[in-house]
Amino acid sequence: MSVDPSLKIKGALSRHRNVLTRAERIEQLKEEERWSEGDSLLGLPKVAHRKSHAGRKEEPEKVAEAVAGVEAPKPEKPQA
Repeated sequence: MSVDPSLKIKGALSRHRNVLTRAERIEQLKEEERWSEGDSLLGLPKVAHRKSHAGRKEEPEKVAEAVAGVEAPKPEKPQA
């Protein structure tokens, strides 16, 4: 009999969580310079914790076009 994938512990903490612990919230507020050492630990401001989606990667030529705002020159095909 096999173990259900949701019960495996290996990747339990690697998935996205909506709720952060107080220590994680303070750490993120320090990075954003919204909390300093003398501030209260209670009544912390809200911290946006968004999940980043890995999107479909575009071809390098299309990315160059989008950045430059003009069409990139297309490579010529060698004649055989």
